[in-house]
Amino acid sequence: MTEANIPQTYGLTGLTEDEAIARLSAGQGNNVKLQTSRSYKQILQENLFTFINWIFFAISAVFFLLGKVGDSILVVVVIVGGIIINIYQEIWAKRKLDKIALLNRPKATVIREGRERNIDPAEIVLGDILLIRPGDQIVVDGVVVGEGRMEVDESLLTGESDMILKFAGQSVFSGTFCVSGSACCEVQKVGTETLAYKLTIGARAFRQVLTPLQREINVVIRVFMLIACFLWILISISFLSRSYSLSDLLQRAAVIAGLVPAGLLLAITLAYGLGAVKMIGQNVLIQQANAVESLSNVDVLCLDKTGTLTTNEINLEKIYPLNIDETELRSLLGDFAAATKVGNKTSDALALACPGTVRSLIAEVPFSSSRKWSAIAFDDRLNPGIYILGAPEVLTKNIDLTPEIKEHITAETNKGLRVVLFAHSPDVVAIKNWHCATNNQPVEVELPAHLVPLAVLSFSDRLRPEAYETIQGFAKAGIEIKIISGDHPQTVAALAKQAGINTDLAVVSGQELAQMNPLEFAQTAKNARIFGRITPEQKAQLVESLRKTGHYVAMIGDGVNDVLSLKRANLAIAMESGSKATRGIADIVLLKDSFAALPYTFLEGQRIRNGIFDILKLFLVRVFCVTLLIFATAIVTDSFPLENKQSALVSLIGVGLPTICIPIWAKPGILPRRSMVQSMLHFTIPATITITLTALFVYLYYLVWAVLDLPPNADLSEVDYSIPRSALATILILCQLFLILFLKPPTNSWVGGERLSGDWRYTITAGVLLLVYIVIISVPPLRRFFELWHFGVLDYLFMGLVALEWCLLVRFMWRSKFLDKFLGVELY
Repeated sequence: MTEANIPQTYGLTGLTEDEAIARLSAGQGNNVKLQTSRSYKQILQENLFTFINWIFFAISAVFFLLGKVGDSILVVVVIVGGIIINIYQEIWAKRKLDKIALLNRPKATVIREGRERNIDPAEIVLGDILLIRPGDQIVVDGVVVGEGRMEVDESLLTGESDMILKFAGQSVFSGTFCVSGSACCEVQKVGTETLAYKLTIGARAFRQVLTPLQREINVVIRVFMLIACFLWILISISFLSRSYSLSDLLQRAAVIAGLVPAGLLLAITLAYGLGAVKMIGQNVLIQQANAVESLSNVDVLCLDKTGTLTTNEINLEKIYPLNIDETELRSLLGDFAAATKVGNKTSDALALACPGTVRSLIAEVPFSSSRKWSAIAFDDRLNPGIYILGAPEVLTKNIDLTPEIKEHITAETNKGLRVVLFAHSPDVVAIKNWHCATNNQPVEVELPAHLVPLAVLSFSDRLRPEAYETIQGFAKAGIEIKIISGDHPQTVAALAKQAGINTDLAVVSGQELAQMNPLEFAQTAKNARIFGRITPEQKAQLVESLRKTGHYVAMIGDGVNDVLSLKRANLAIAMESGSKATRGIADIVLLKDSFAALPYTFLEGQRIRNGIFDILKLFLVRVFCVTLLIFATAIVTDSFPLENKQSALVSLIGVGLPTICIPIWAKPGILPRRSMVQSMLHFTIPATITITLTALFVYLYYLVWAVLDLPPNADLSEVDYSIPRSALATILILCQLFLILFLKPPTNSWVGGERLSGDWRYTITAGVLLLVYIVIISVPPLRRFFELWHFGVLDYLFMGLVALEWCLLVRFMWRSKFLDKFLGVELY
């Protein structure tokens, strides 16, 4: 527990420590535990007891009972291996999620014995007085007491983003947060009695939210599950109507079970896990499951200048007095900063440069990003009246400035400085109306009619040292930058230029946006890159407009004025030093405010997504090919193409082992904007059709060879199907290994289905896997285990030549766009 002796407690003393301890002992505390992740029991159940696992374990058990121990072990090793890896990854994620929940648990400020104390929310008791400041999350239910007033965002409870004014007698609820102003509230409900707990019990607990890509892949898996079920029904009928043995039935059932690409989700999970680990190493904390995939889709990044592009370390650089002595002016500025109950970085910089004394106040209007000004009304004999600090273009509506002053403001603004105007009005009644609200609605505070300018103040905000390099990293990642700020457009443009952002495009102000119709607004949002004097509502509208035009938008913010826009973005990113509200709704939090890590993070997201798409293509080609071969061999020869071990070997060498390397070696880059269906038509369908036809040709060729090799009076039932099945397994493995080269072409000769990669690691991997297969067919025990026929060297050379001819055929189909022309659509 930390303690501060700060006088701004609105005259409230709160509970004593003895009273708080007594109430906590009586069960009147806020000590309620919300589940933040799944239990270990849940993780084990969700990974072990799945429908597909039950099928594989049942098949393995039957194999064991029939004496096929090798088949049984192979099935168990593949499935259990995947389960163990998945459980380990999810337990790691659970522990990390629990730590995140603990670190991000909001603190609370209470007033006890007239002093401010920062405590854990679990230590709050009934009757405590909470002090709420801008950006603070309200963690219990209560009622406002004392003289304070604040604007609260209740959208997390109501779904509405309007700011609700709260003053004495008004209720506040946990789950909301203060946007502007400051107030105290007396705690009336804690723990399970709070409104937020009743609404979100279980909503805060871990939920397995599937990303869009995972949902699409789930559809694919379910489709193949239906196909497998259909084939299982067919082989069951054939078992009853024909003289197949139970062993044959189980062999075929196991091969069909392998059509369900259960390893696909495992590969994706590992890819996401690897990316999350790398990002944590870069001080990037992933808070939402779909954040990794969102990163890969981002093409527009909106930045809030202050605190993101800059360090948010405000310094008073220059004071330009107007009709007042500088000594007197500094005294007034110091008093203004000292009397401000709800301070910000600007008032802190004033207080540091101009020491002052706390004076008696009539009222205070805290700074708001919507108003662009703050005000204090003094009620004493020493310089009474209203003093206002705000944006020049807002205050000049009620002030006449000379051309000389306007030139000074323009010159300072063009230097990238934050310029504010300090003004005075004797009309105290104008601001007293803010205290006359009688309902729970925002009060429109108006500026006094006539203001007297006292000074032009210039503040500097240091650009982050890594800003220039970071901006260049965004450009390398193919991401367009848009800076949206509450500062003057020219100030923003000057800082953007220092950061290396091309500002040749139009610089737009909030006033200009307010006068545009929806069509003009959308066009401006798309074309402009610098936006200044933007209100929080306009910032949210800009983000939403960009999304409607087809962009995938990420928004970075640190203050409560960014909450609306963060909610509207596809991906919300917050700074660790930002407000509790922004960290609470963000998908990603930049630990240590590591702005420089973002380009790497975006590239990492693109790399992960590209790797997943490559994995998906290999899986789909294998599954489609085996499915078509099952139907083709049944129709043409009334036989089954592969044994279970042969099918497992084809899957392991052709898909399983390559997918270990692909997520690690994948490169970043924005993928063409096409759906999964288009991607399948583009790459998978030509590869599937040609591999299936080639494999069927080899199977039939060696089946005829096996038939001709029979004795003259032998029955066809005596045909040794291990010969054509072994040939089929070999040609499938060769074609799938060559497919890796087409997936990542090392040279232009392999360019057809995909762009030139130039990365030879995939080719080397295919070569190593080919050597693995050569070892398997060369070592008798291994060959017998996988039930492969021992062919001669000429046979293997023949199948190799057939595989090379397949390469020429499929490359021709891709390059000639044969499928495009046949279907009458443009696929790539």
